[in-house]
Amino acid sequence: MEAYASTSFVLPGKTEPLISIKNAITACALLFAALANTAFAELTTTQESAKTRGIILYNQYKAISATPFLSIAAEAGDHEAQYYLGESLRRKNHYMNPEARKWYEASAAQGDLYAMIQLGRSEKDLCQISNDCPSDQKQPIEWLKQAQNIAKPKAENGDAESMYIMYELTVDKNWLKRAADAGHPIAQYWMGITEKQGEGFFLPWQRQESIEKWFKASAEGGYPKGMREYAIFLGEKNDMDGYRKWNEKSALTGYVSTIFEYGSDLAHEPDLYGYPLDAVKGYALIYMLKELDGGGGMQADVKDQLQKISSKITSEQIAEAKKVAESWKETHPPLSFFPEKLSH
Repeated sequence: MEAYASTSFVLPGKTEPLISIKNAITACALLFAALANTAFAELTTTQESAKTRGIILYNQYKAISATPFLSIAAEAGDHEAQYYLGESLRRKNHYMNPEARKWYEASAAQGDLYAMIQLGRSEKDLCQISNDCPSDQKQPIEWLKQAQNIAKPKAENGDAESMYIMYELTVDKNWLKRAADAGHPIAQYWMGITEKQGEGFFLPWQRQESIEKWFKASAEGGYPKGMREYAIFLGEKNDMDGYRKWNEKSALTGYVSTIFEYGSDLAHEPDLYGYPLDAVKGYALIYMLKELDGGGGMQADVKDQLQKISSKITSEQIAEAKKVAESWKETHPPLSFFPEKLSH
């Protein structure tokens, strides 16, 4: 059985004639993590619903609101809910407290590589600050080594997400490139971003071709942020049809940034990309974003944009727009900032 690398993104060495006690212990630990996957909890309908709601709230930067929902599935043994509960608790407190660590460790015990990485990155651990960490608490470097020992063989065997995890573990750009070449849409997005920021050596026209290649691949792979970047790239090339197509596709995923942009474009606030004027739908899309009161810094922009659009339409049209907003929420994915799974 394989340890989990995802929800939802070792080179052969010499064979030793003998294995040390330390290596045997490590091997047993890895075997335990792998075998733990056979015992993943099967959630009830209520627990699964709570998990889904918790992750939606987490992706809207509402960590405090997400906690009670994630707790239901985490206590039932779901490794992904345990990971996100650990994330929510750590984000709320701004450091690794004992409660957050407990849930990361529960998730890591089931082979969740993301939980292992966060445990390995825990520089701000409350017990270290108070100098009372349990004597048997595994050190951060041990978690990172365990994650790498699981991820590297899978990456070498062609698993794209394991390649991306190896990049997160090592910050080796070669792993990011390999993951992108293997079709990982988040890795493709980051290849495009880093090249757009000036990394790599290209002739001027080659850089633009490479950036377009990566954003296009990420967009076609279904990554909302990749769709947005590809839309922006096409807009800068004066391909307005391409911009409108990919900006709308990104908005249809629930991605907050493109919903704001799409609504503004439809309402012609401003009119930059040639959308037919639809101020009612534009108002509706911006109005939906009022519920994002947890984080993300959207509310000032939302309030300002709604005031501009409302000056163009009647009170009856505003009432209609609010109905359109409700209908959209019922028929489209939930709003999301699509934060990186491995937050910092």
